[in-house]
Amino acid sequence: MNTTYGKQKFSLVPYLFKYKWHYIMGIIVLLLVDLASLYIPQFSGEIVDGLTDGSLTDVKPLLLGILAAGLVMTLGRFGWRYFIVGASRGIEYRLRNDMFAHLETLSARYYNSHKTGDLMAHFTNDLQAVRQAAGMAVITAFDAVIMTLMVLVKMIVYVDFKLTLFAFVPLISVAIGCYFFGIESKKRQLRRQQAFSDLSDKVQESLAGIRVLKAFVQEDKDLASFDSASRNSMEKTLSTVKLWAVIGPSLDVITGISLLLTLIFGGRMVLNGQVSIGQFVAFNSYIGMLVWPMIACGDSVNAFTQAAAAFKRIAMIFQENPDIVDIYPDTLPELAELNKNPGLLEQYPEMKKYKDIRLRGDIDINDLSFVYPDGENPVLSHVNLHITQGEMLGILARTGSGKSTLADLLLRVYDCEKGAILLDGRPIDEYPLEVLHRDMAYVPQDNFLFSDTLEENIAFGLEERIAEHPDLRERIQQAAKDACIHDNIMEFPEDYLTLVGERGVTLSGGQKQRSSIARALLKDAAVLILDDSLSAVDTDTEEQILENLLRLRKGKTTIIIAHRISTLQQADHVAVLEEGVLAEYGTHQELLDKGGFYAHIYEKQQLEQELAAQE
Repeated sequence: MNTTYGKQKFSLVPYLFKYKWHYIMGIIVLLLVDLASLYIPQFSGEIVDGLTDGSLTDVKPLLLGILAAGLVMTLGRFGWRYFIVGASRGIEYRLRNDMFAHLETLSARYYNSHKTGDLMAHFTNDLQAVRQAAGMAVITAFDAVIMTLMVLVKMIVYVDFKLTLFAFVPLISVAIGCYFFGIESKKRQLRRQQAFSDLSDKVQESLAGIRVLKAFVQEDKDLASFDSASRNSMEKTLSTVKLWAVIGPSLDVITGISLLLTLIFGGRMVLNGQVSIGQFVAFNSYIGMLVWPMIACGDSVNAFTQAAAAFKRIAMIFQENPDIVDIYPDTLPELAELNKNPGLLEQYPEMKKYKDIRLRGDIDINDLSFVYPDGENPVLSHVNLHITQGEMLGILARTGSGKSTLADLLLRVYDCEKGAILLDGRPIDEYPLEVLHRDMAYVPQDNFLFSDTLEENIAFGLEERIAEHPDLRERIQQAAKDACIHDNIMEFPEDYLTLVGERGVTLSGGQKQRSSIARALLKDAAVLILDDSLSAVDTDTEEQILENLLRLRKGKTTIIIAHRISTLQQADHVAVLEEGVLAEYGTHQELLDKGGFYAHIYEKQQLEQELAAQE
């Protein structure tokens, strides 16, 4: 059974292989450009010799040759950009999509320990580094090797071996320098990219919490913290720049030495008649052509080391495996793959039993104990509950007593021991995750709305899109009415087309809660879990929403987690958790008669309401 994923070794080879013909064509075109550029110095030298000898008969074909070579270079430079740079953009696109898709599969544990800003840096800085290595760095590396070899061969064949040797010996030190430069550059690039991630995370966190910063007058302190992260990023970047600042001038010095040796020894060979003036002119042009490959050597090493550092960070994401996975026989595909490719159902007919599963909503919790993966003490201890299909169960507990953890376990955000939770008589982990998420609706404590219209936010849980099914608008409005948010929405300037800010920041807490409830009601799932989702609404609105829930949820299971007794008293049964243990269980009246924790909280809240009414 494929209950876990093995550690995957991430590789760029499949991405590169997908664009193999782009690279092959790009390299061929680049080779043609380099070959054409080799003949321009030769033709120029022959023209100089022709002018020196006084014979101008061969100048015209040579000029046409230079023109043809220039035309090949012009078209070829467009060609290799189209093929190779285009391929690098395609690789970046596919890699970004795959990375995002992989992140969507990872479990809550991963996001608990990784910051959003750091993940964002992978999608920007790191992917850009990989793209540059797969594009321009390939071109510069090709020129650094192939162009150098072709120029050297041309210098030896067309001019003189001894003069070529004098000119090239200083350039050998470039290859040695590039090797050590690459080692040090990789270290500095890793530190630079980590600093950029820290800065991105700081910006994201500060902007997301700007209201809190202002409310507590912490702008100066936060600015100082940002300055520290920004300075660290600047210093790490400058460290990389300083290394390049040493390499660039060093290349110029070596190239200058090579040109100097050419002038000294080449000039003497011209005077001695060993080479012609035209050959000497061509040779100097070839030395000039070697400058670009030498610079390209440093550029490509810099790009590849930066990409290696980025690749290492990206690979760490792909090597992460989800904790919560579907359990299928190894011979069967995942249900998600079946939905993407319905034709697989003919190939694997046994998948039909997974595809046709529908939850009814009968839940058994048997001796449930749970400790968080990074924790030591149990959050829930030996909890036993039975929720029949169509029942409304209320859960009351102090903060930190495990009520939200219970909701997470029912949604398989975390896994518990085998058989501790049964849905319709089957262990919860035997249901595909897609089935659980399809047939369960959830309204969390921290209501999240996307930066979109209210209409799209409420319809978020539906498979259909409003643009394709305009008739959904009636259902959306009815769900909003059932959640008691319709009247508020109609007061907005654009009513249901009103854009909400990031995370719904333009709405009040109660409006966000009711919008989230509308989203869950529209889904009409077999099981609905409300995790303290009525805390920000007034008692009259709460009462109306609860009445609507009782009417709409007949025959469907509803679990309401709350702090207020008024939210729970209409539930069929109420479970009271104390420090992760099921302390009380019964109907509202039964729990009042027991005179325990539930009754104490009820009396306290009744007194608070009476005092508030007197004011």
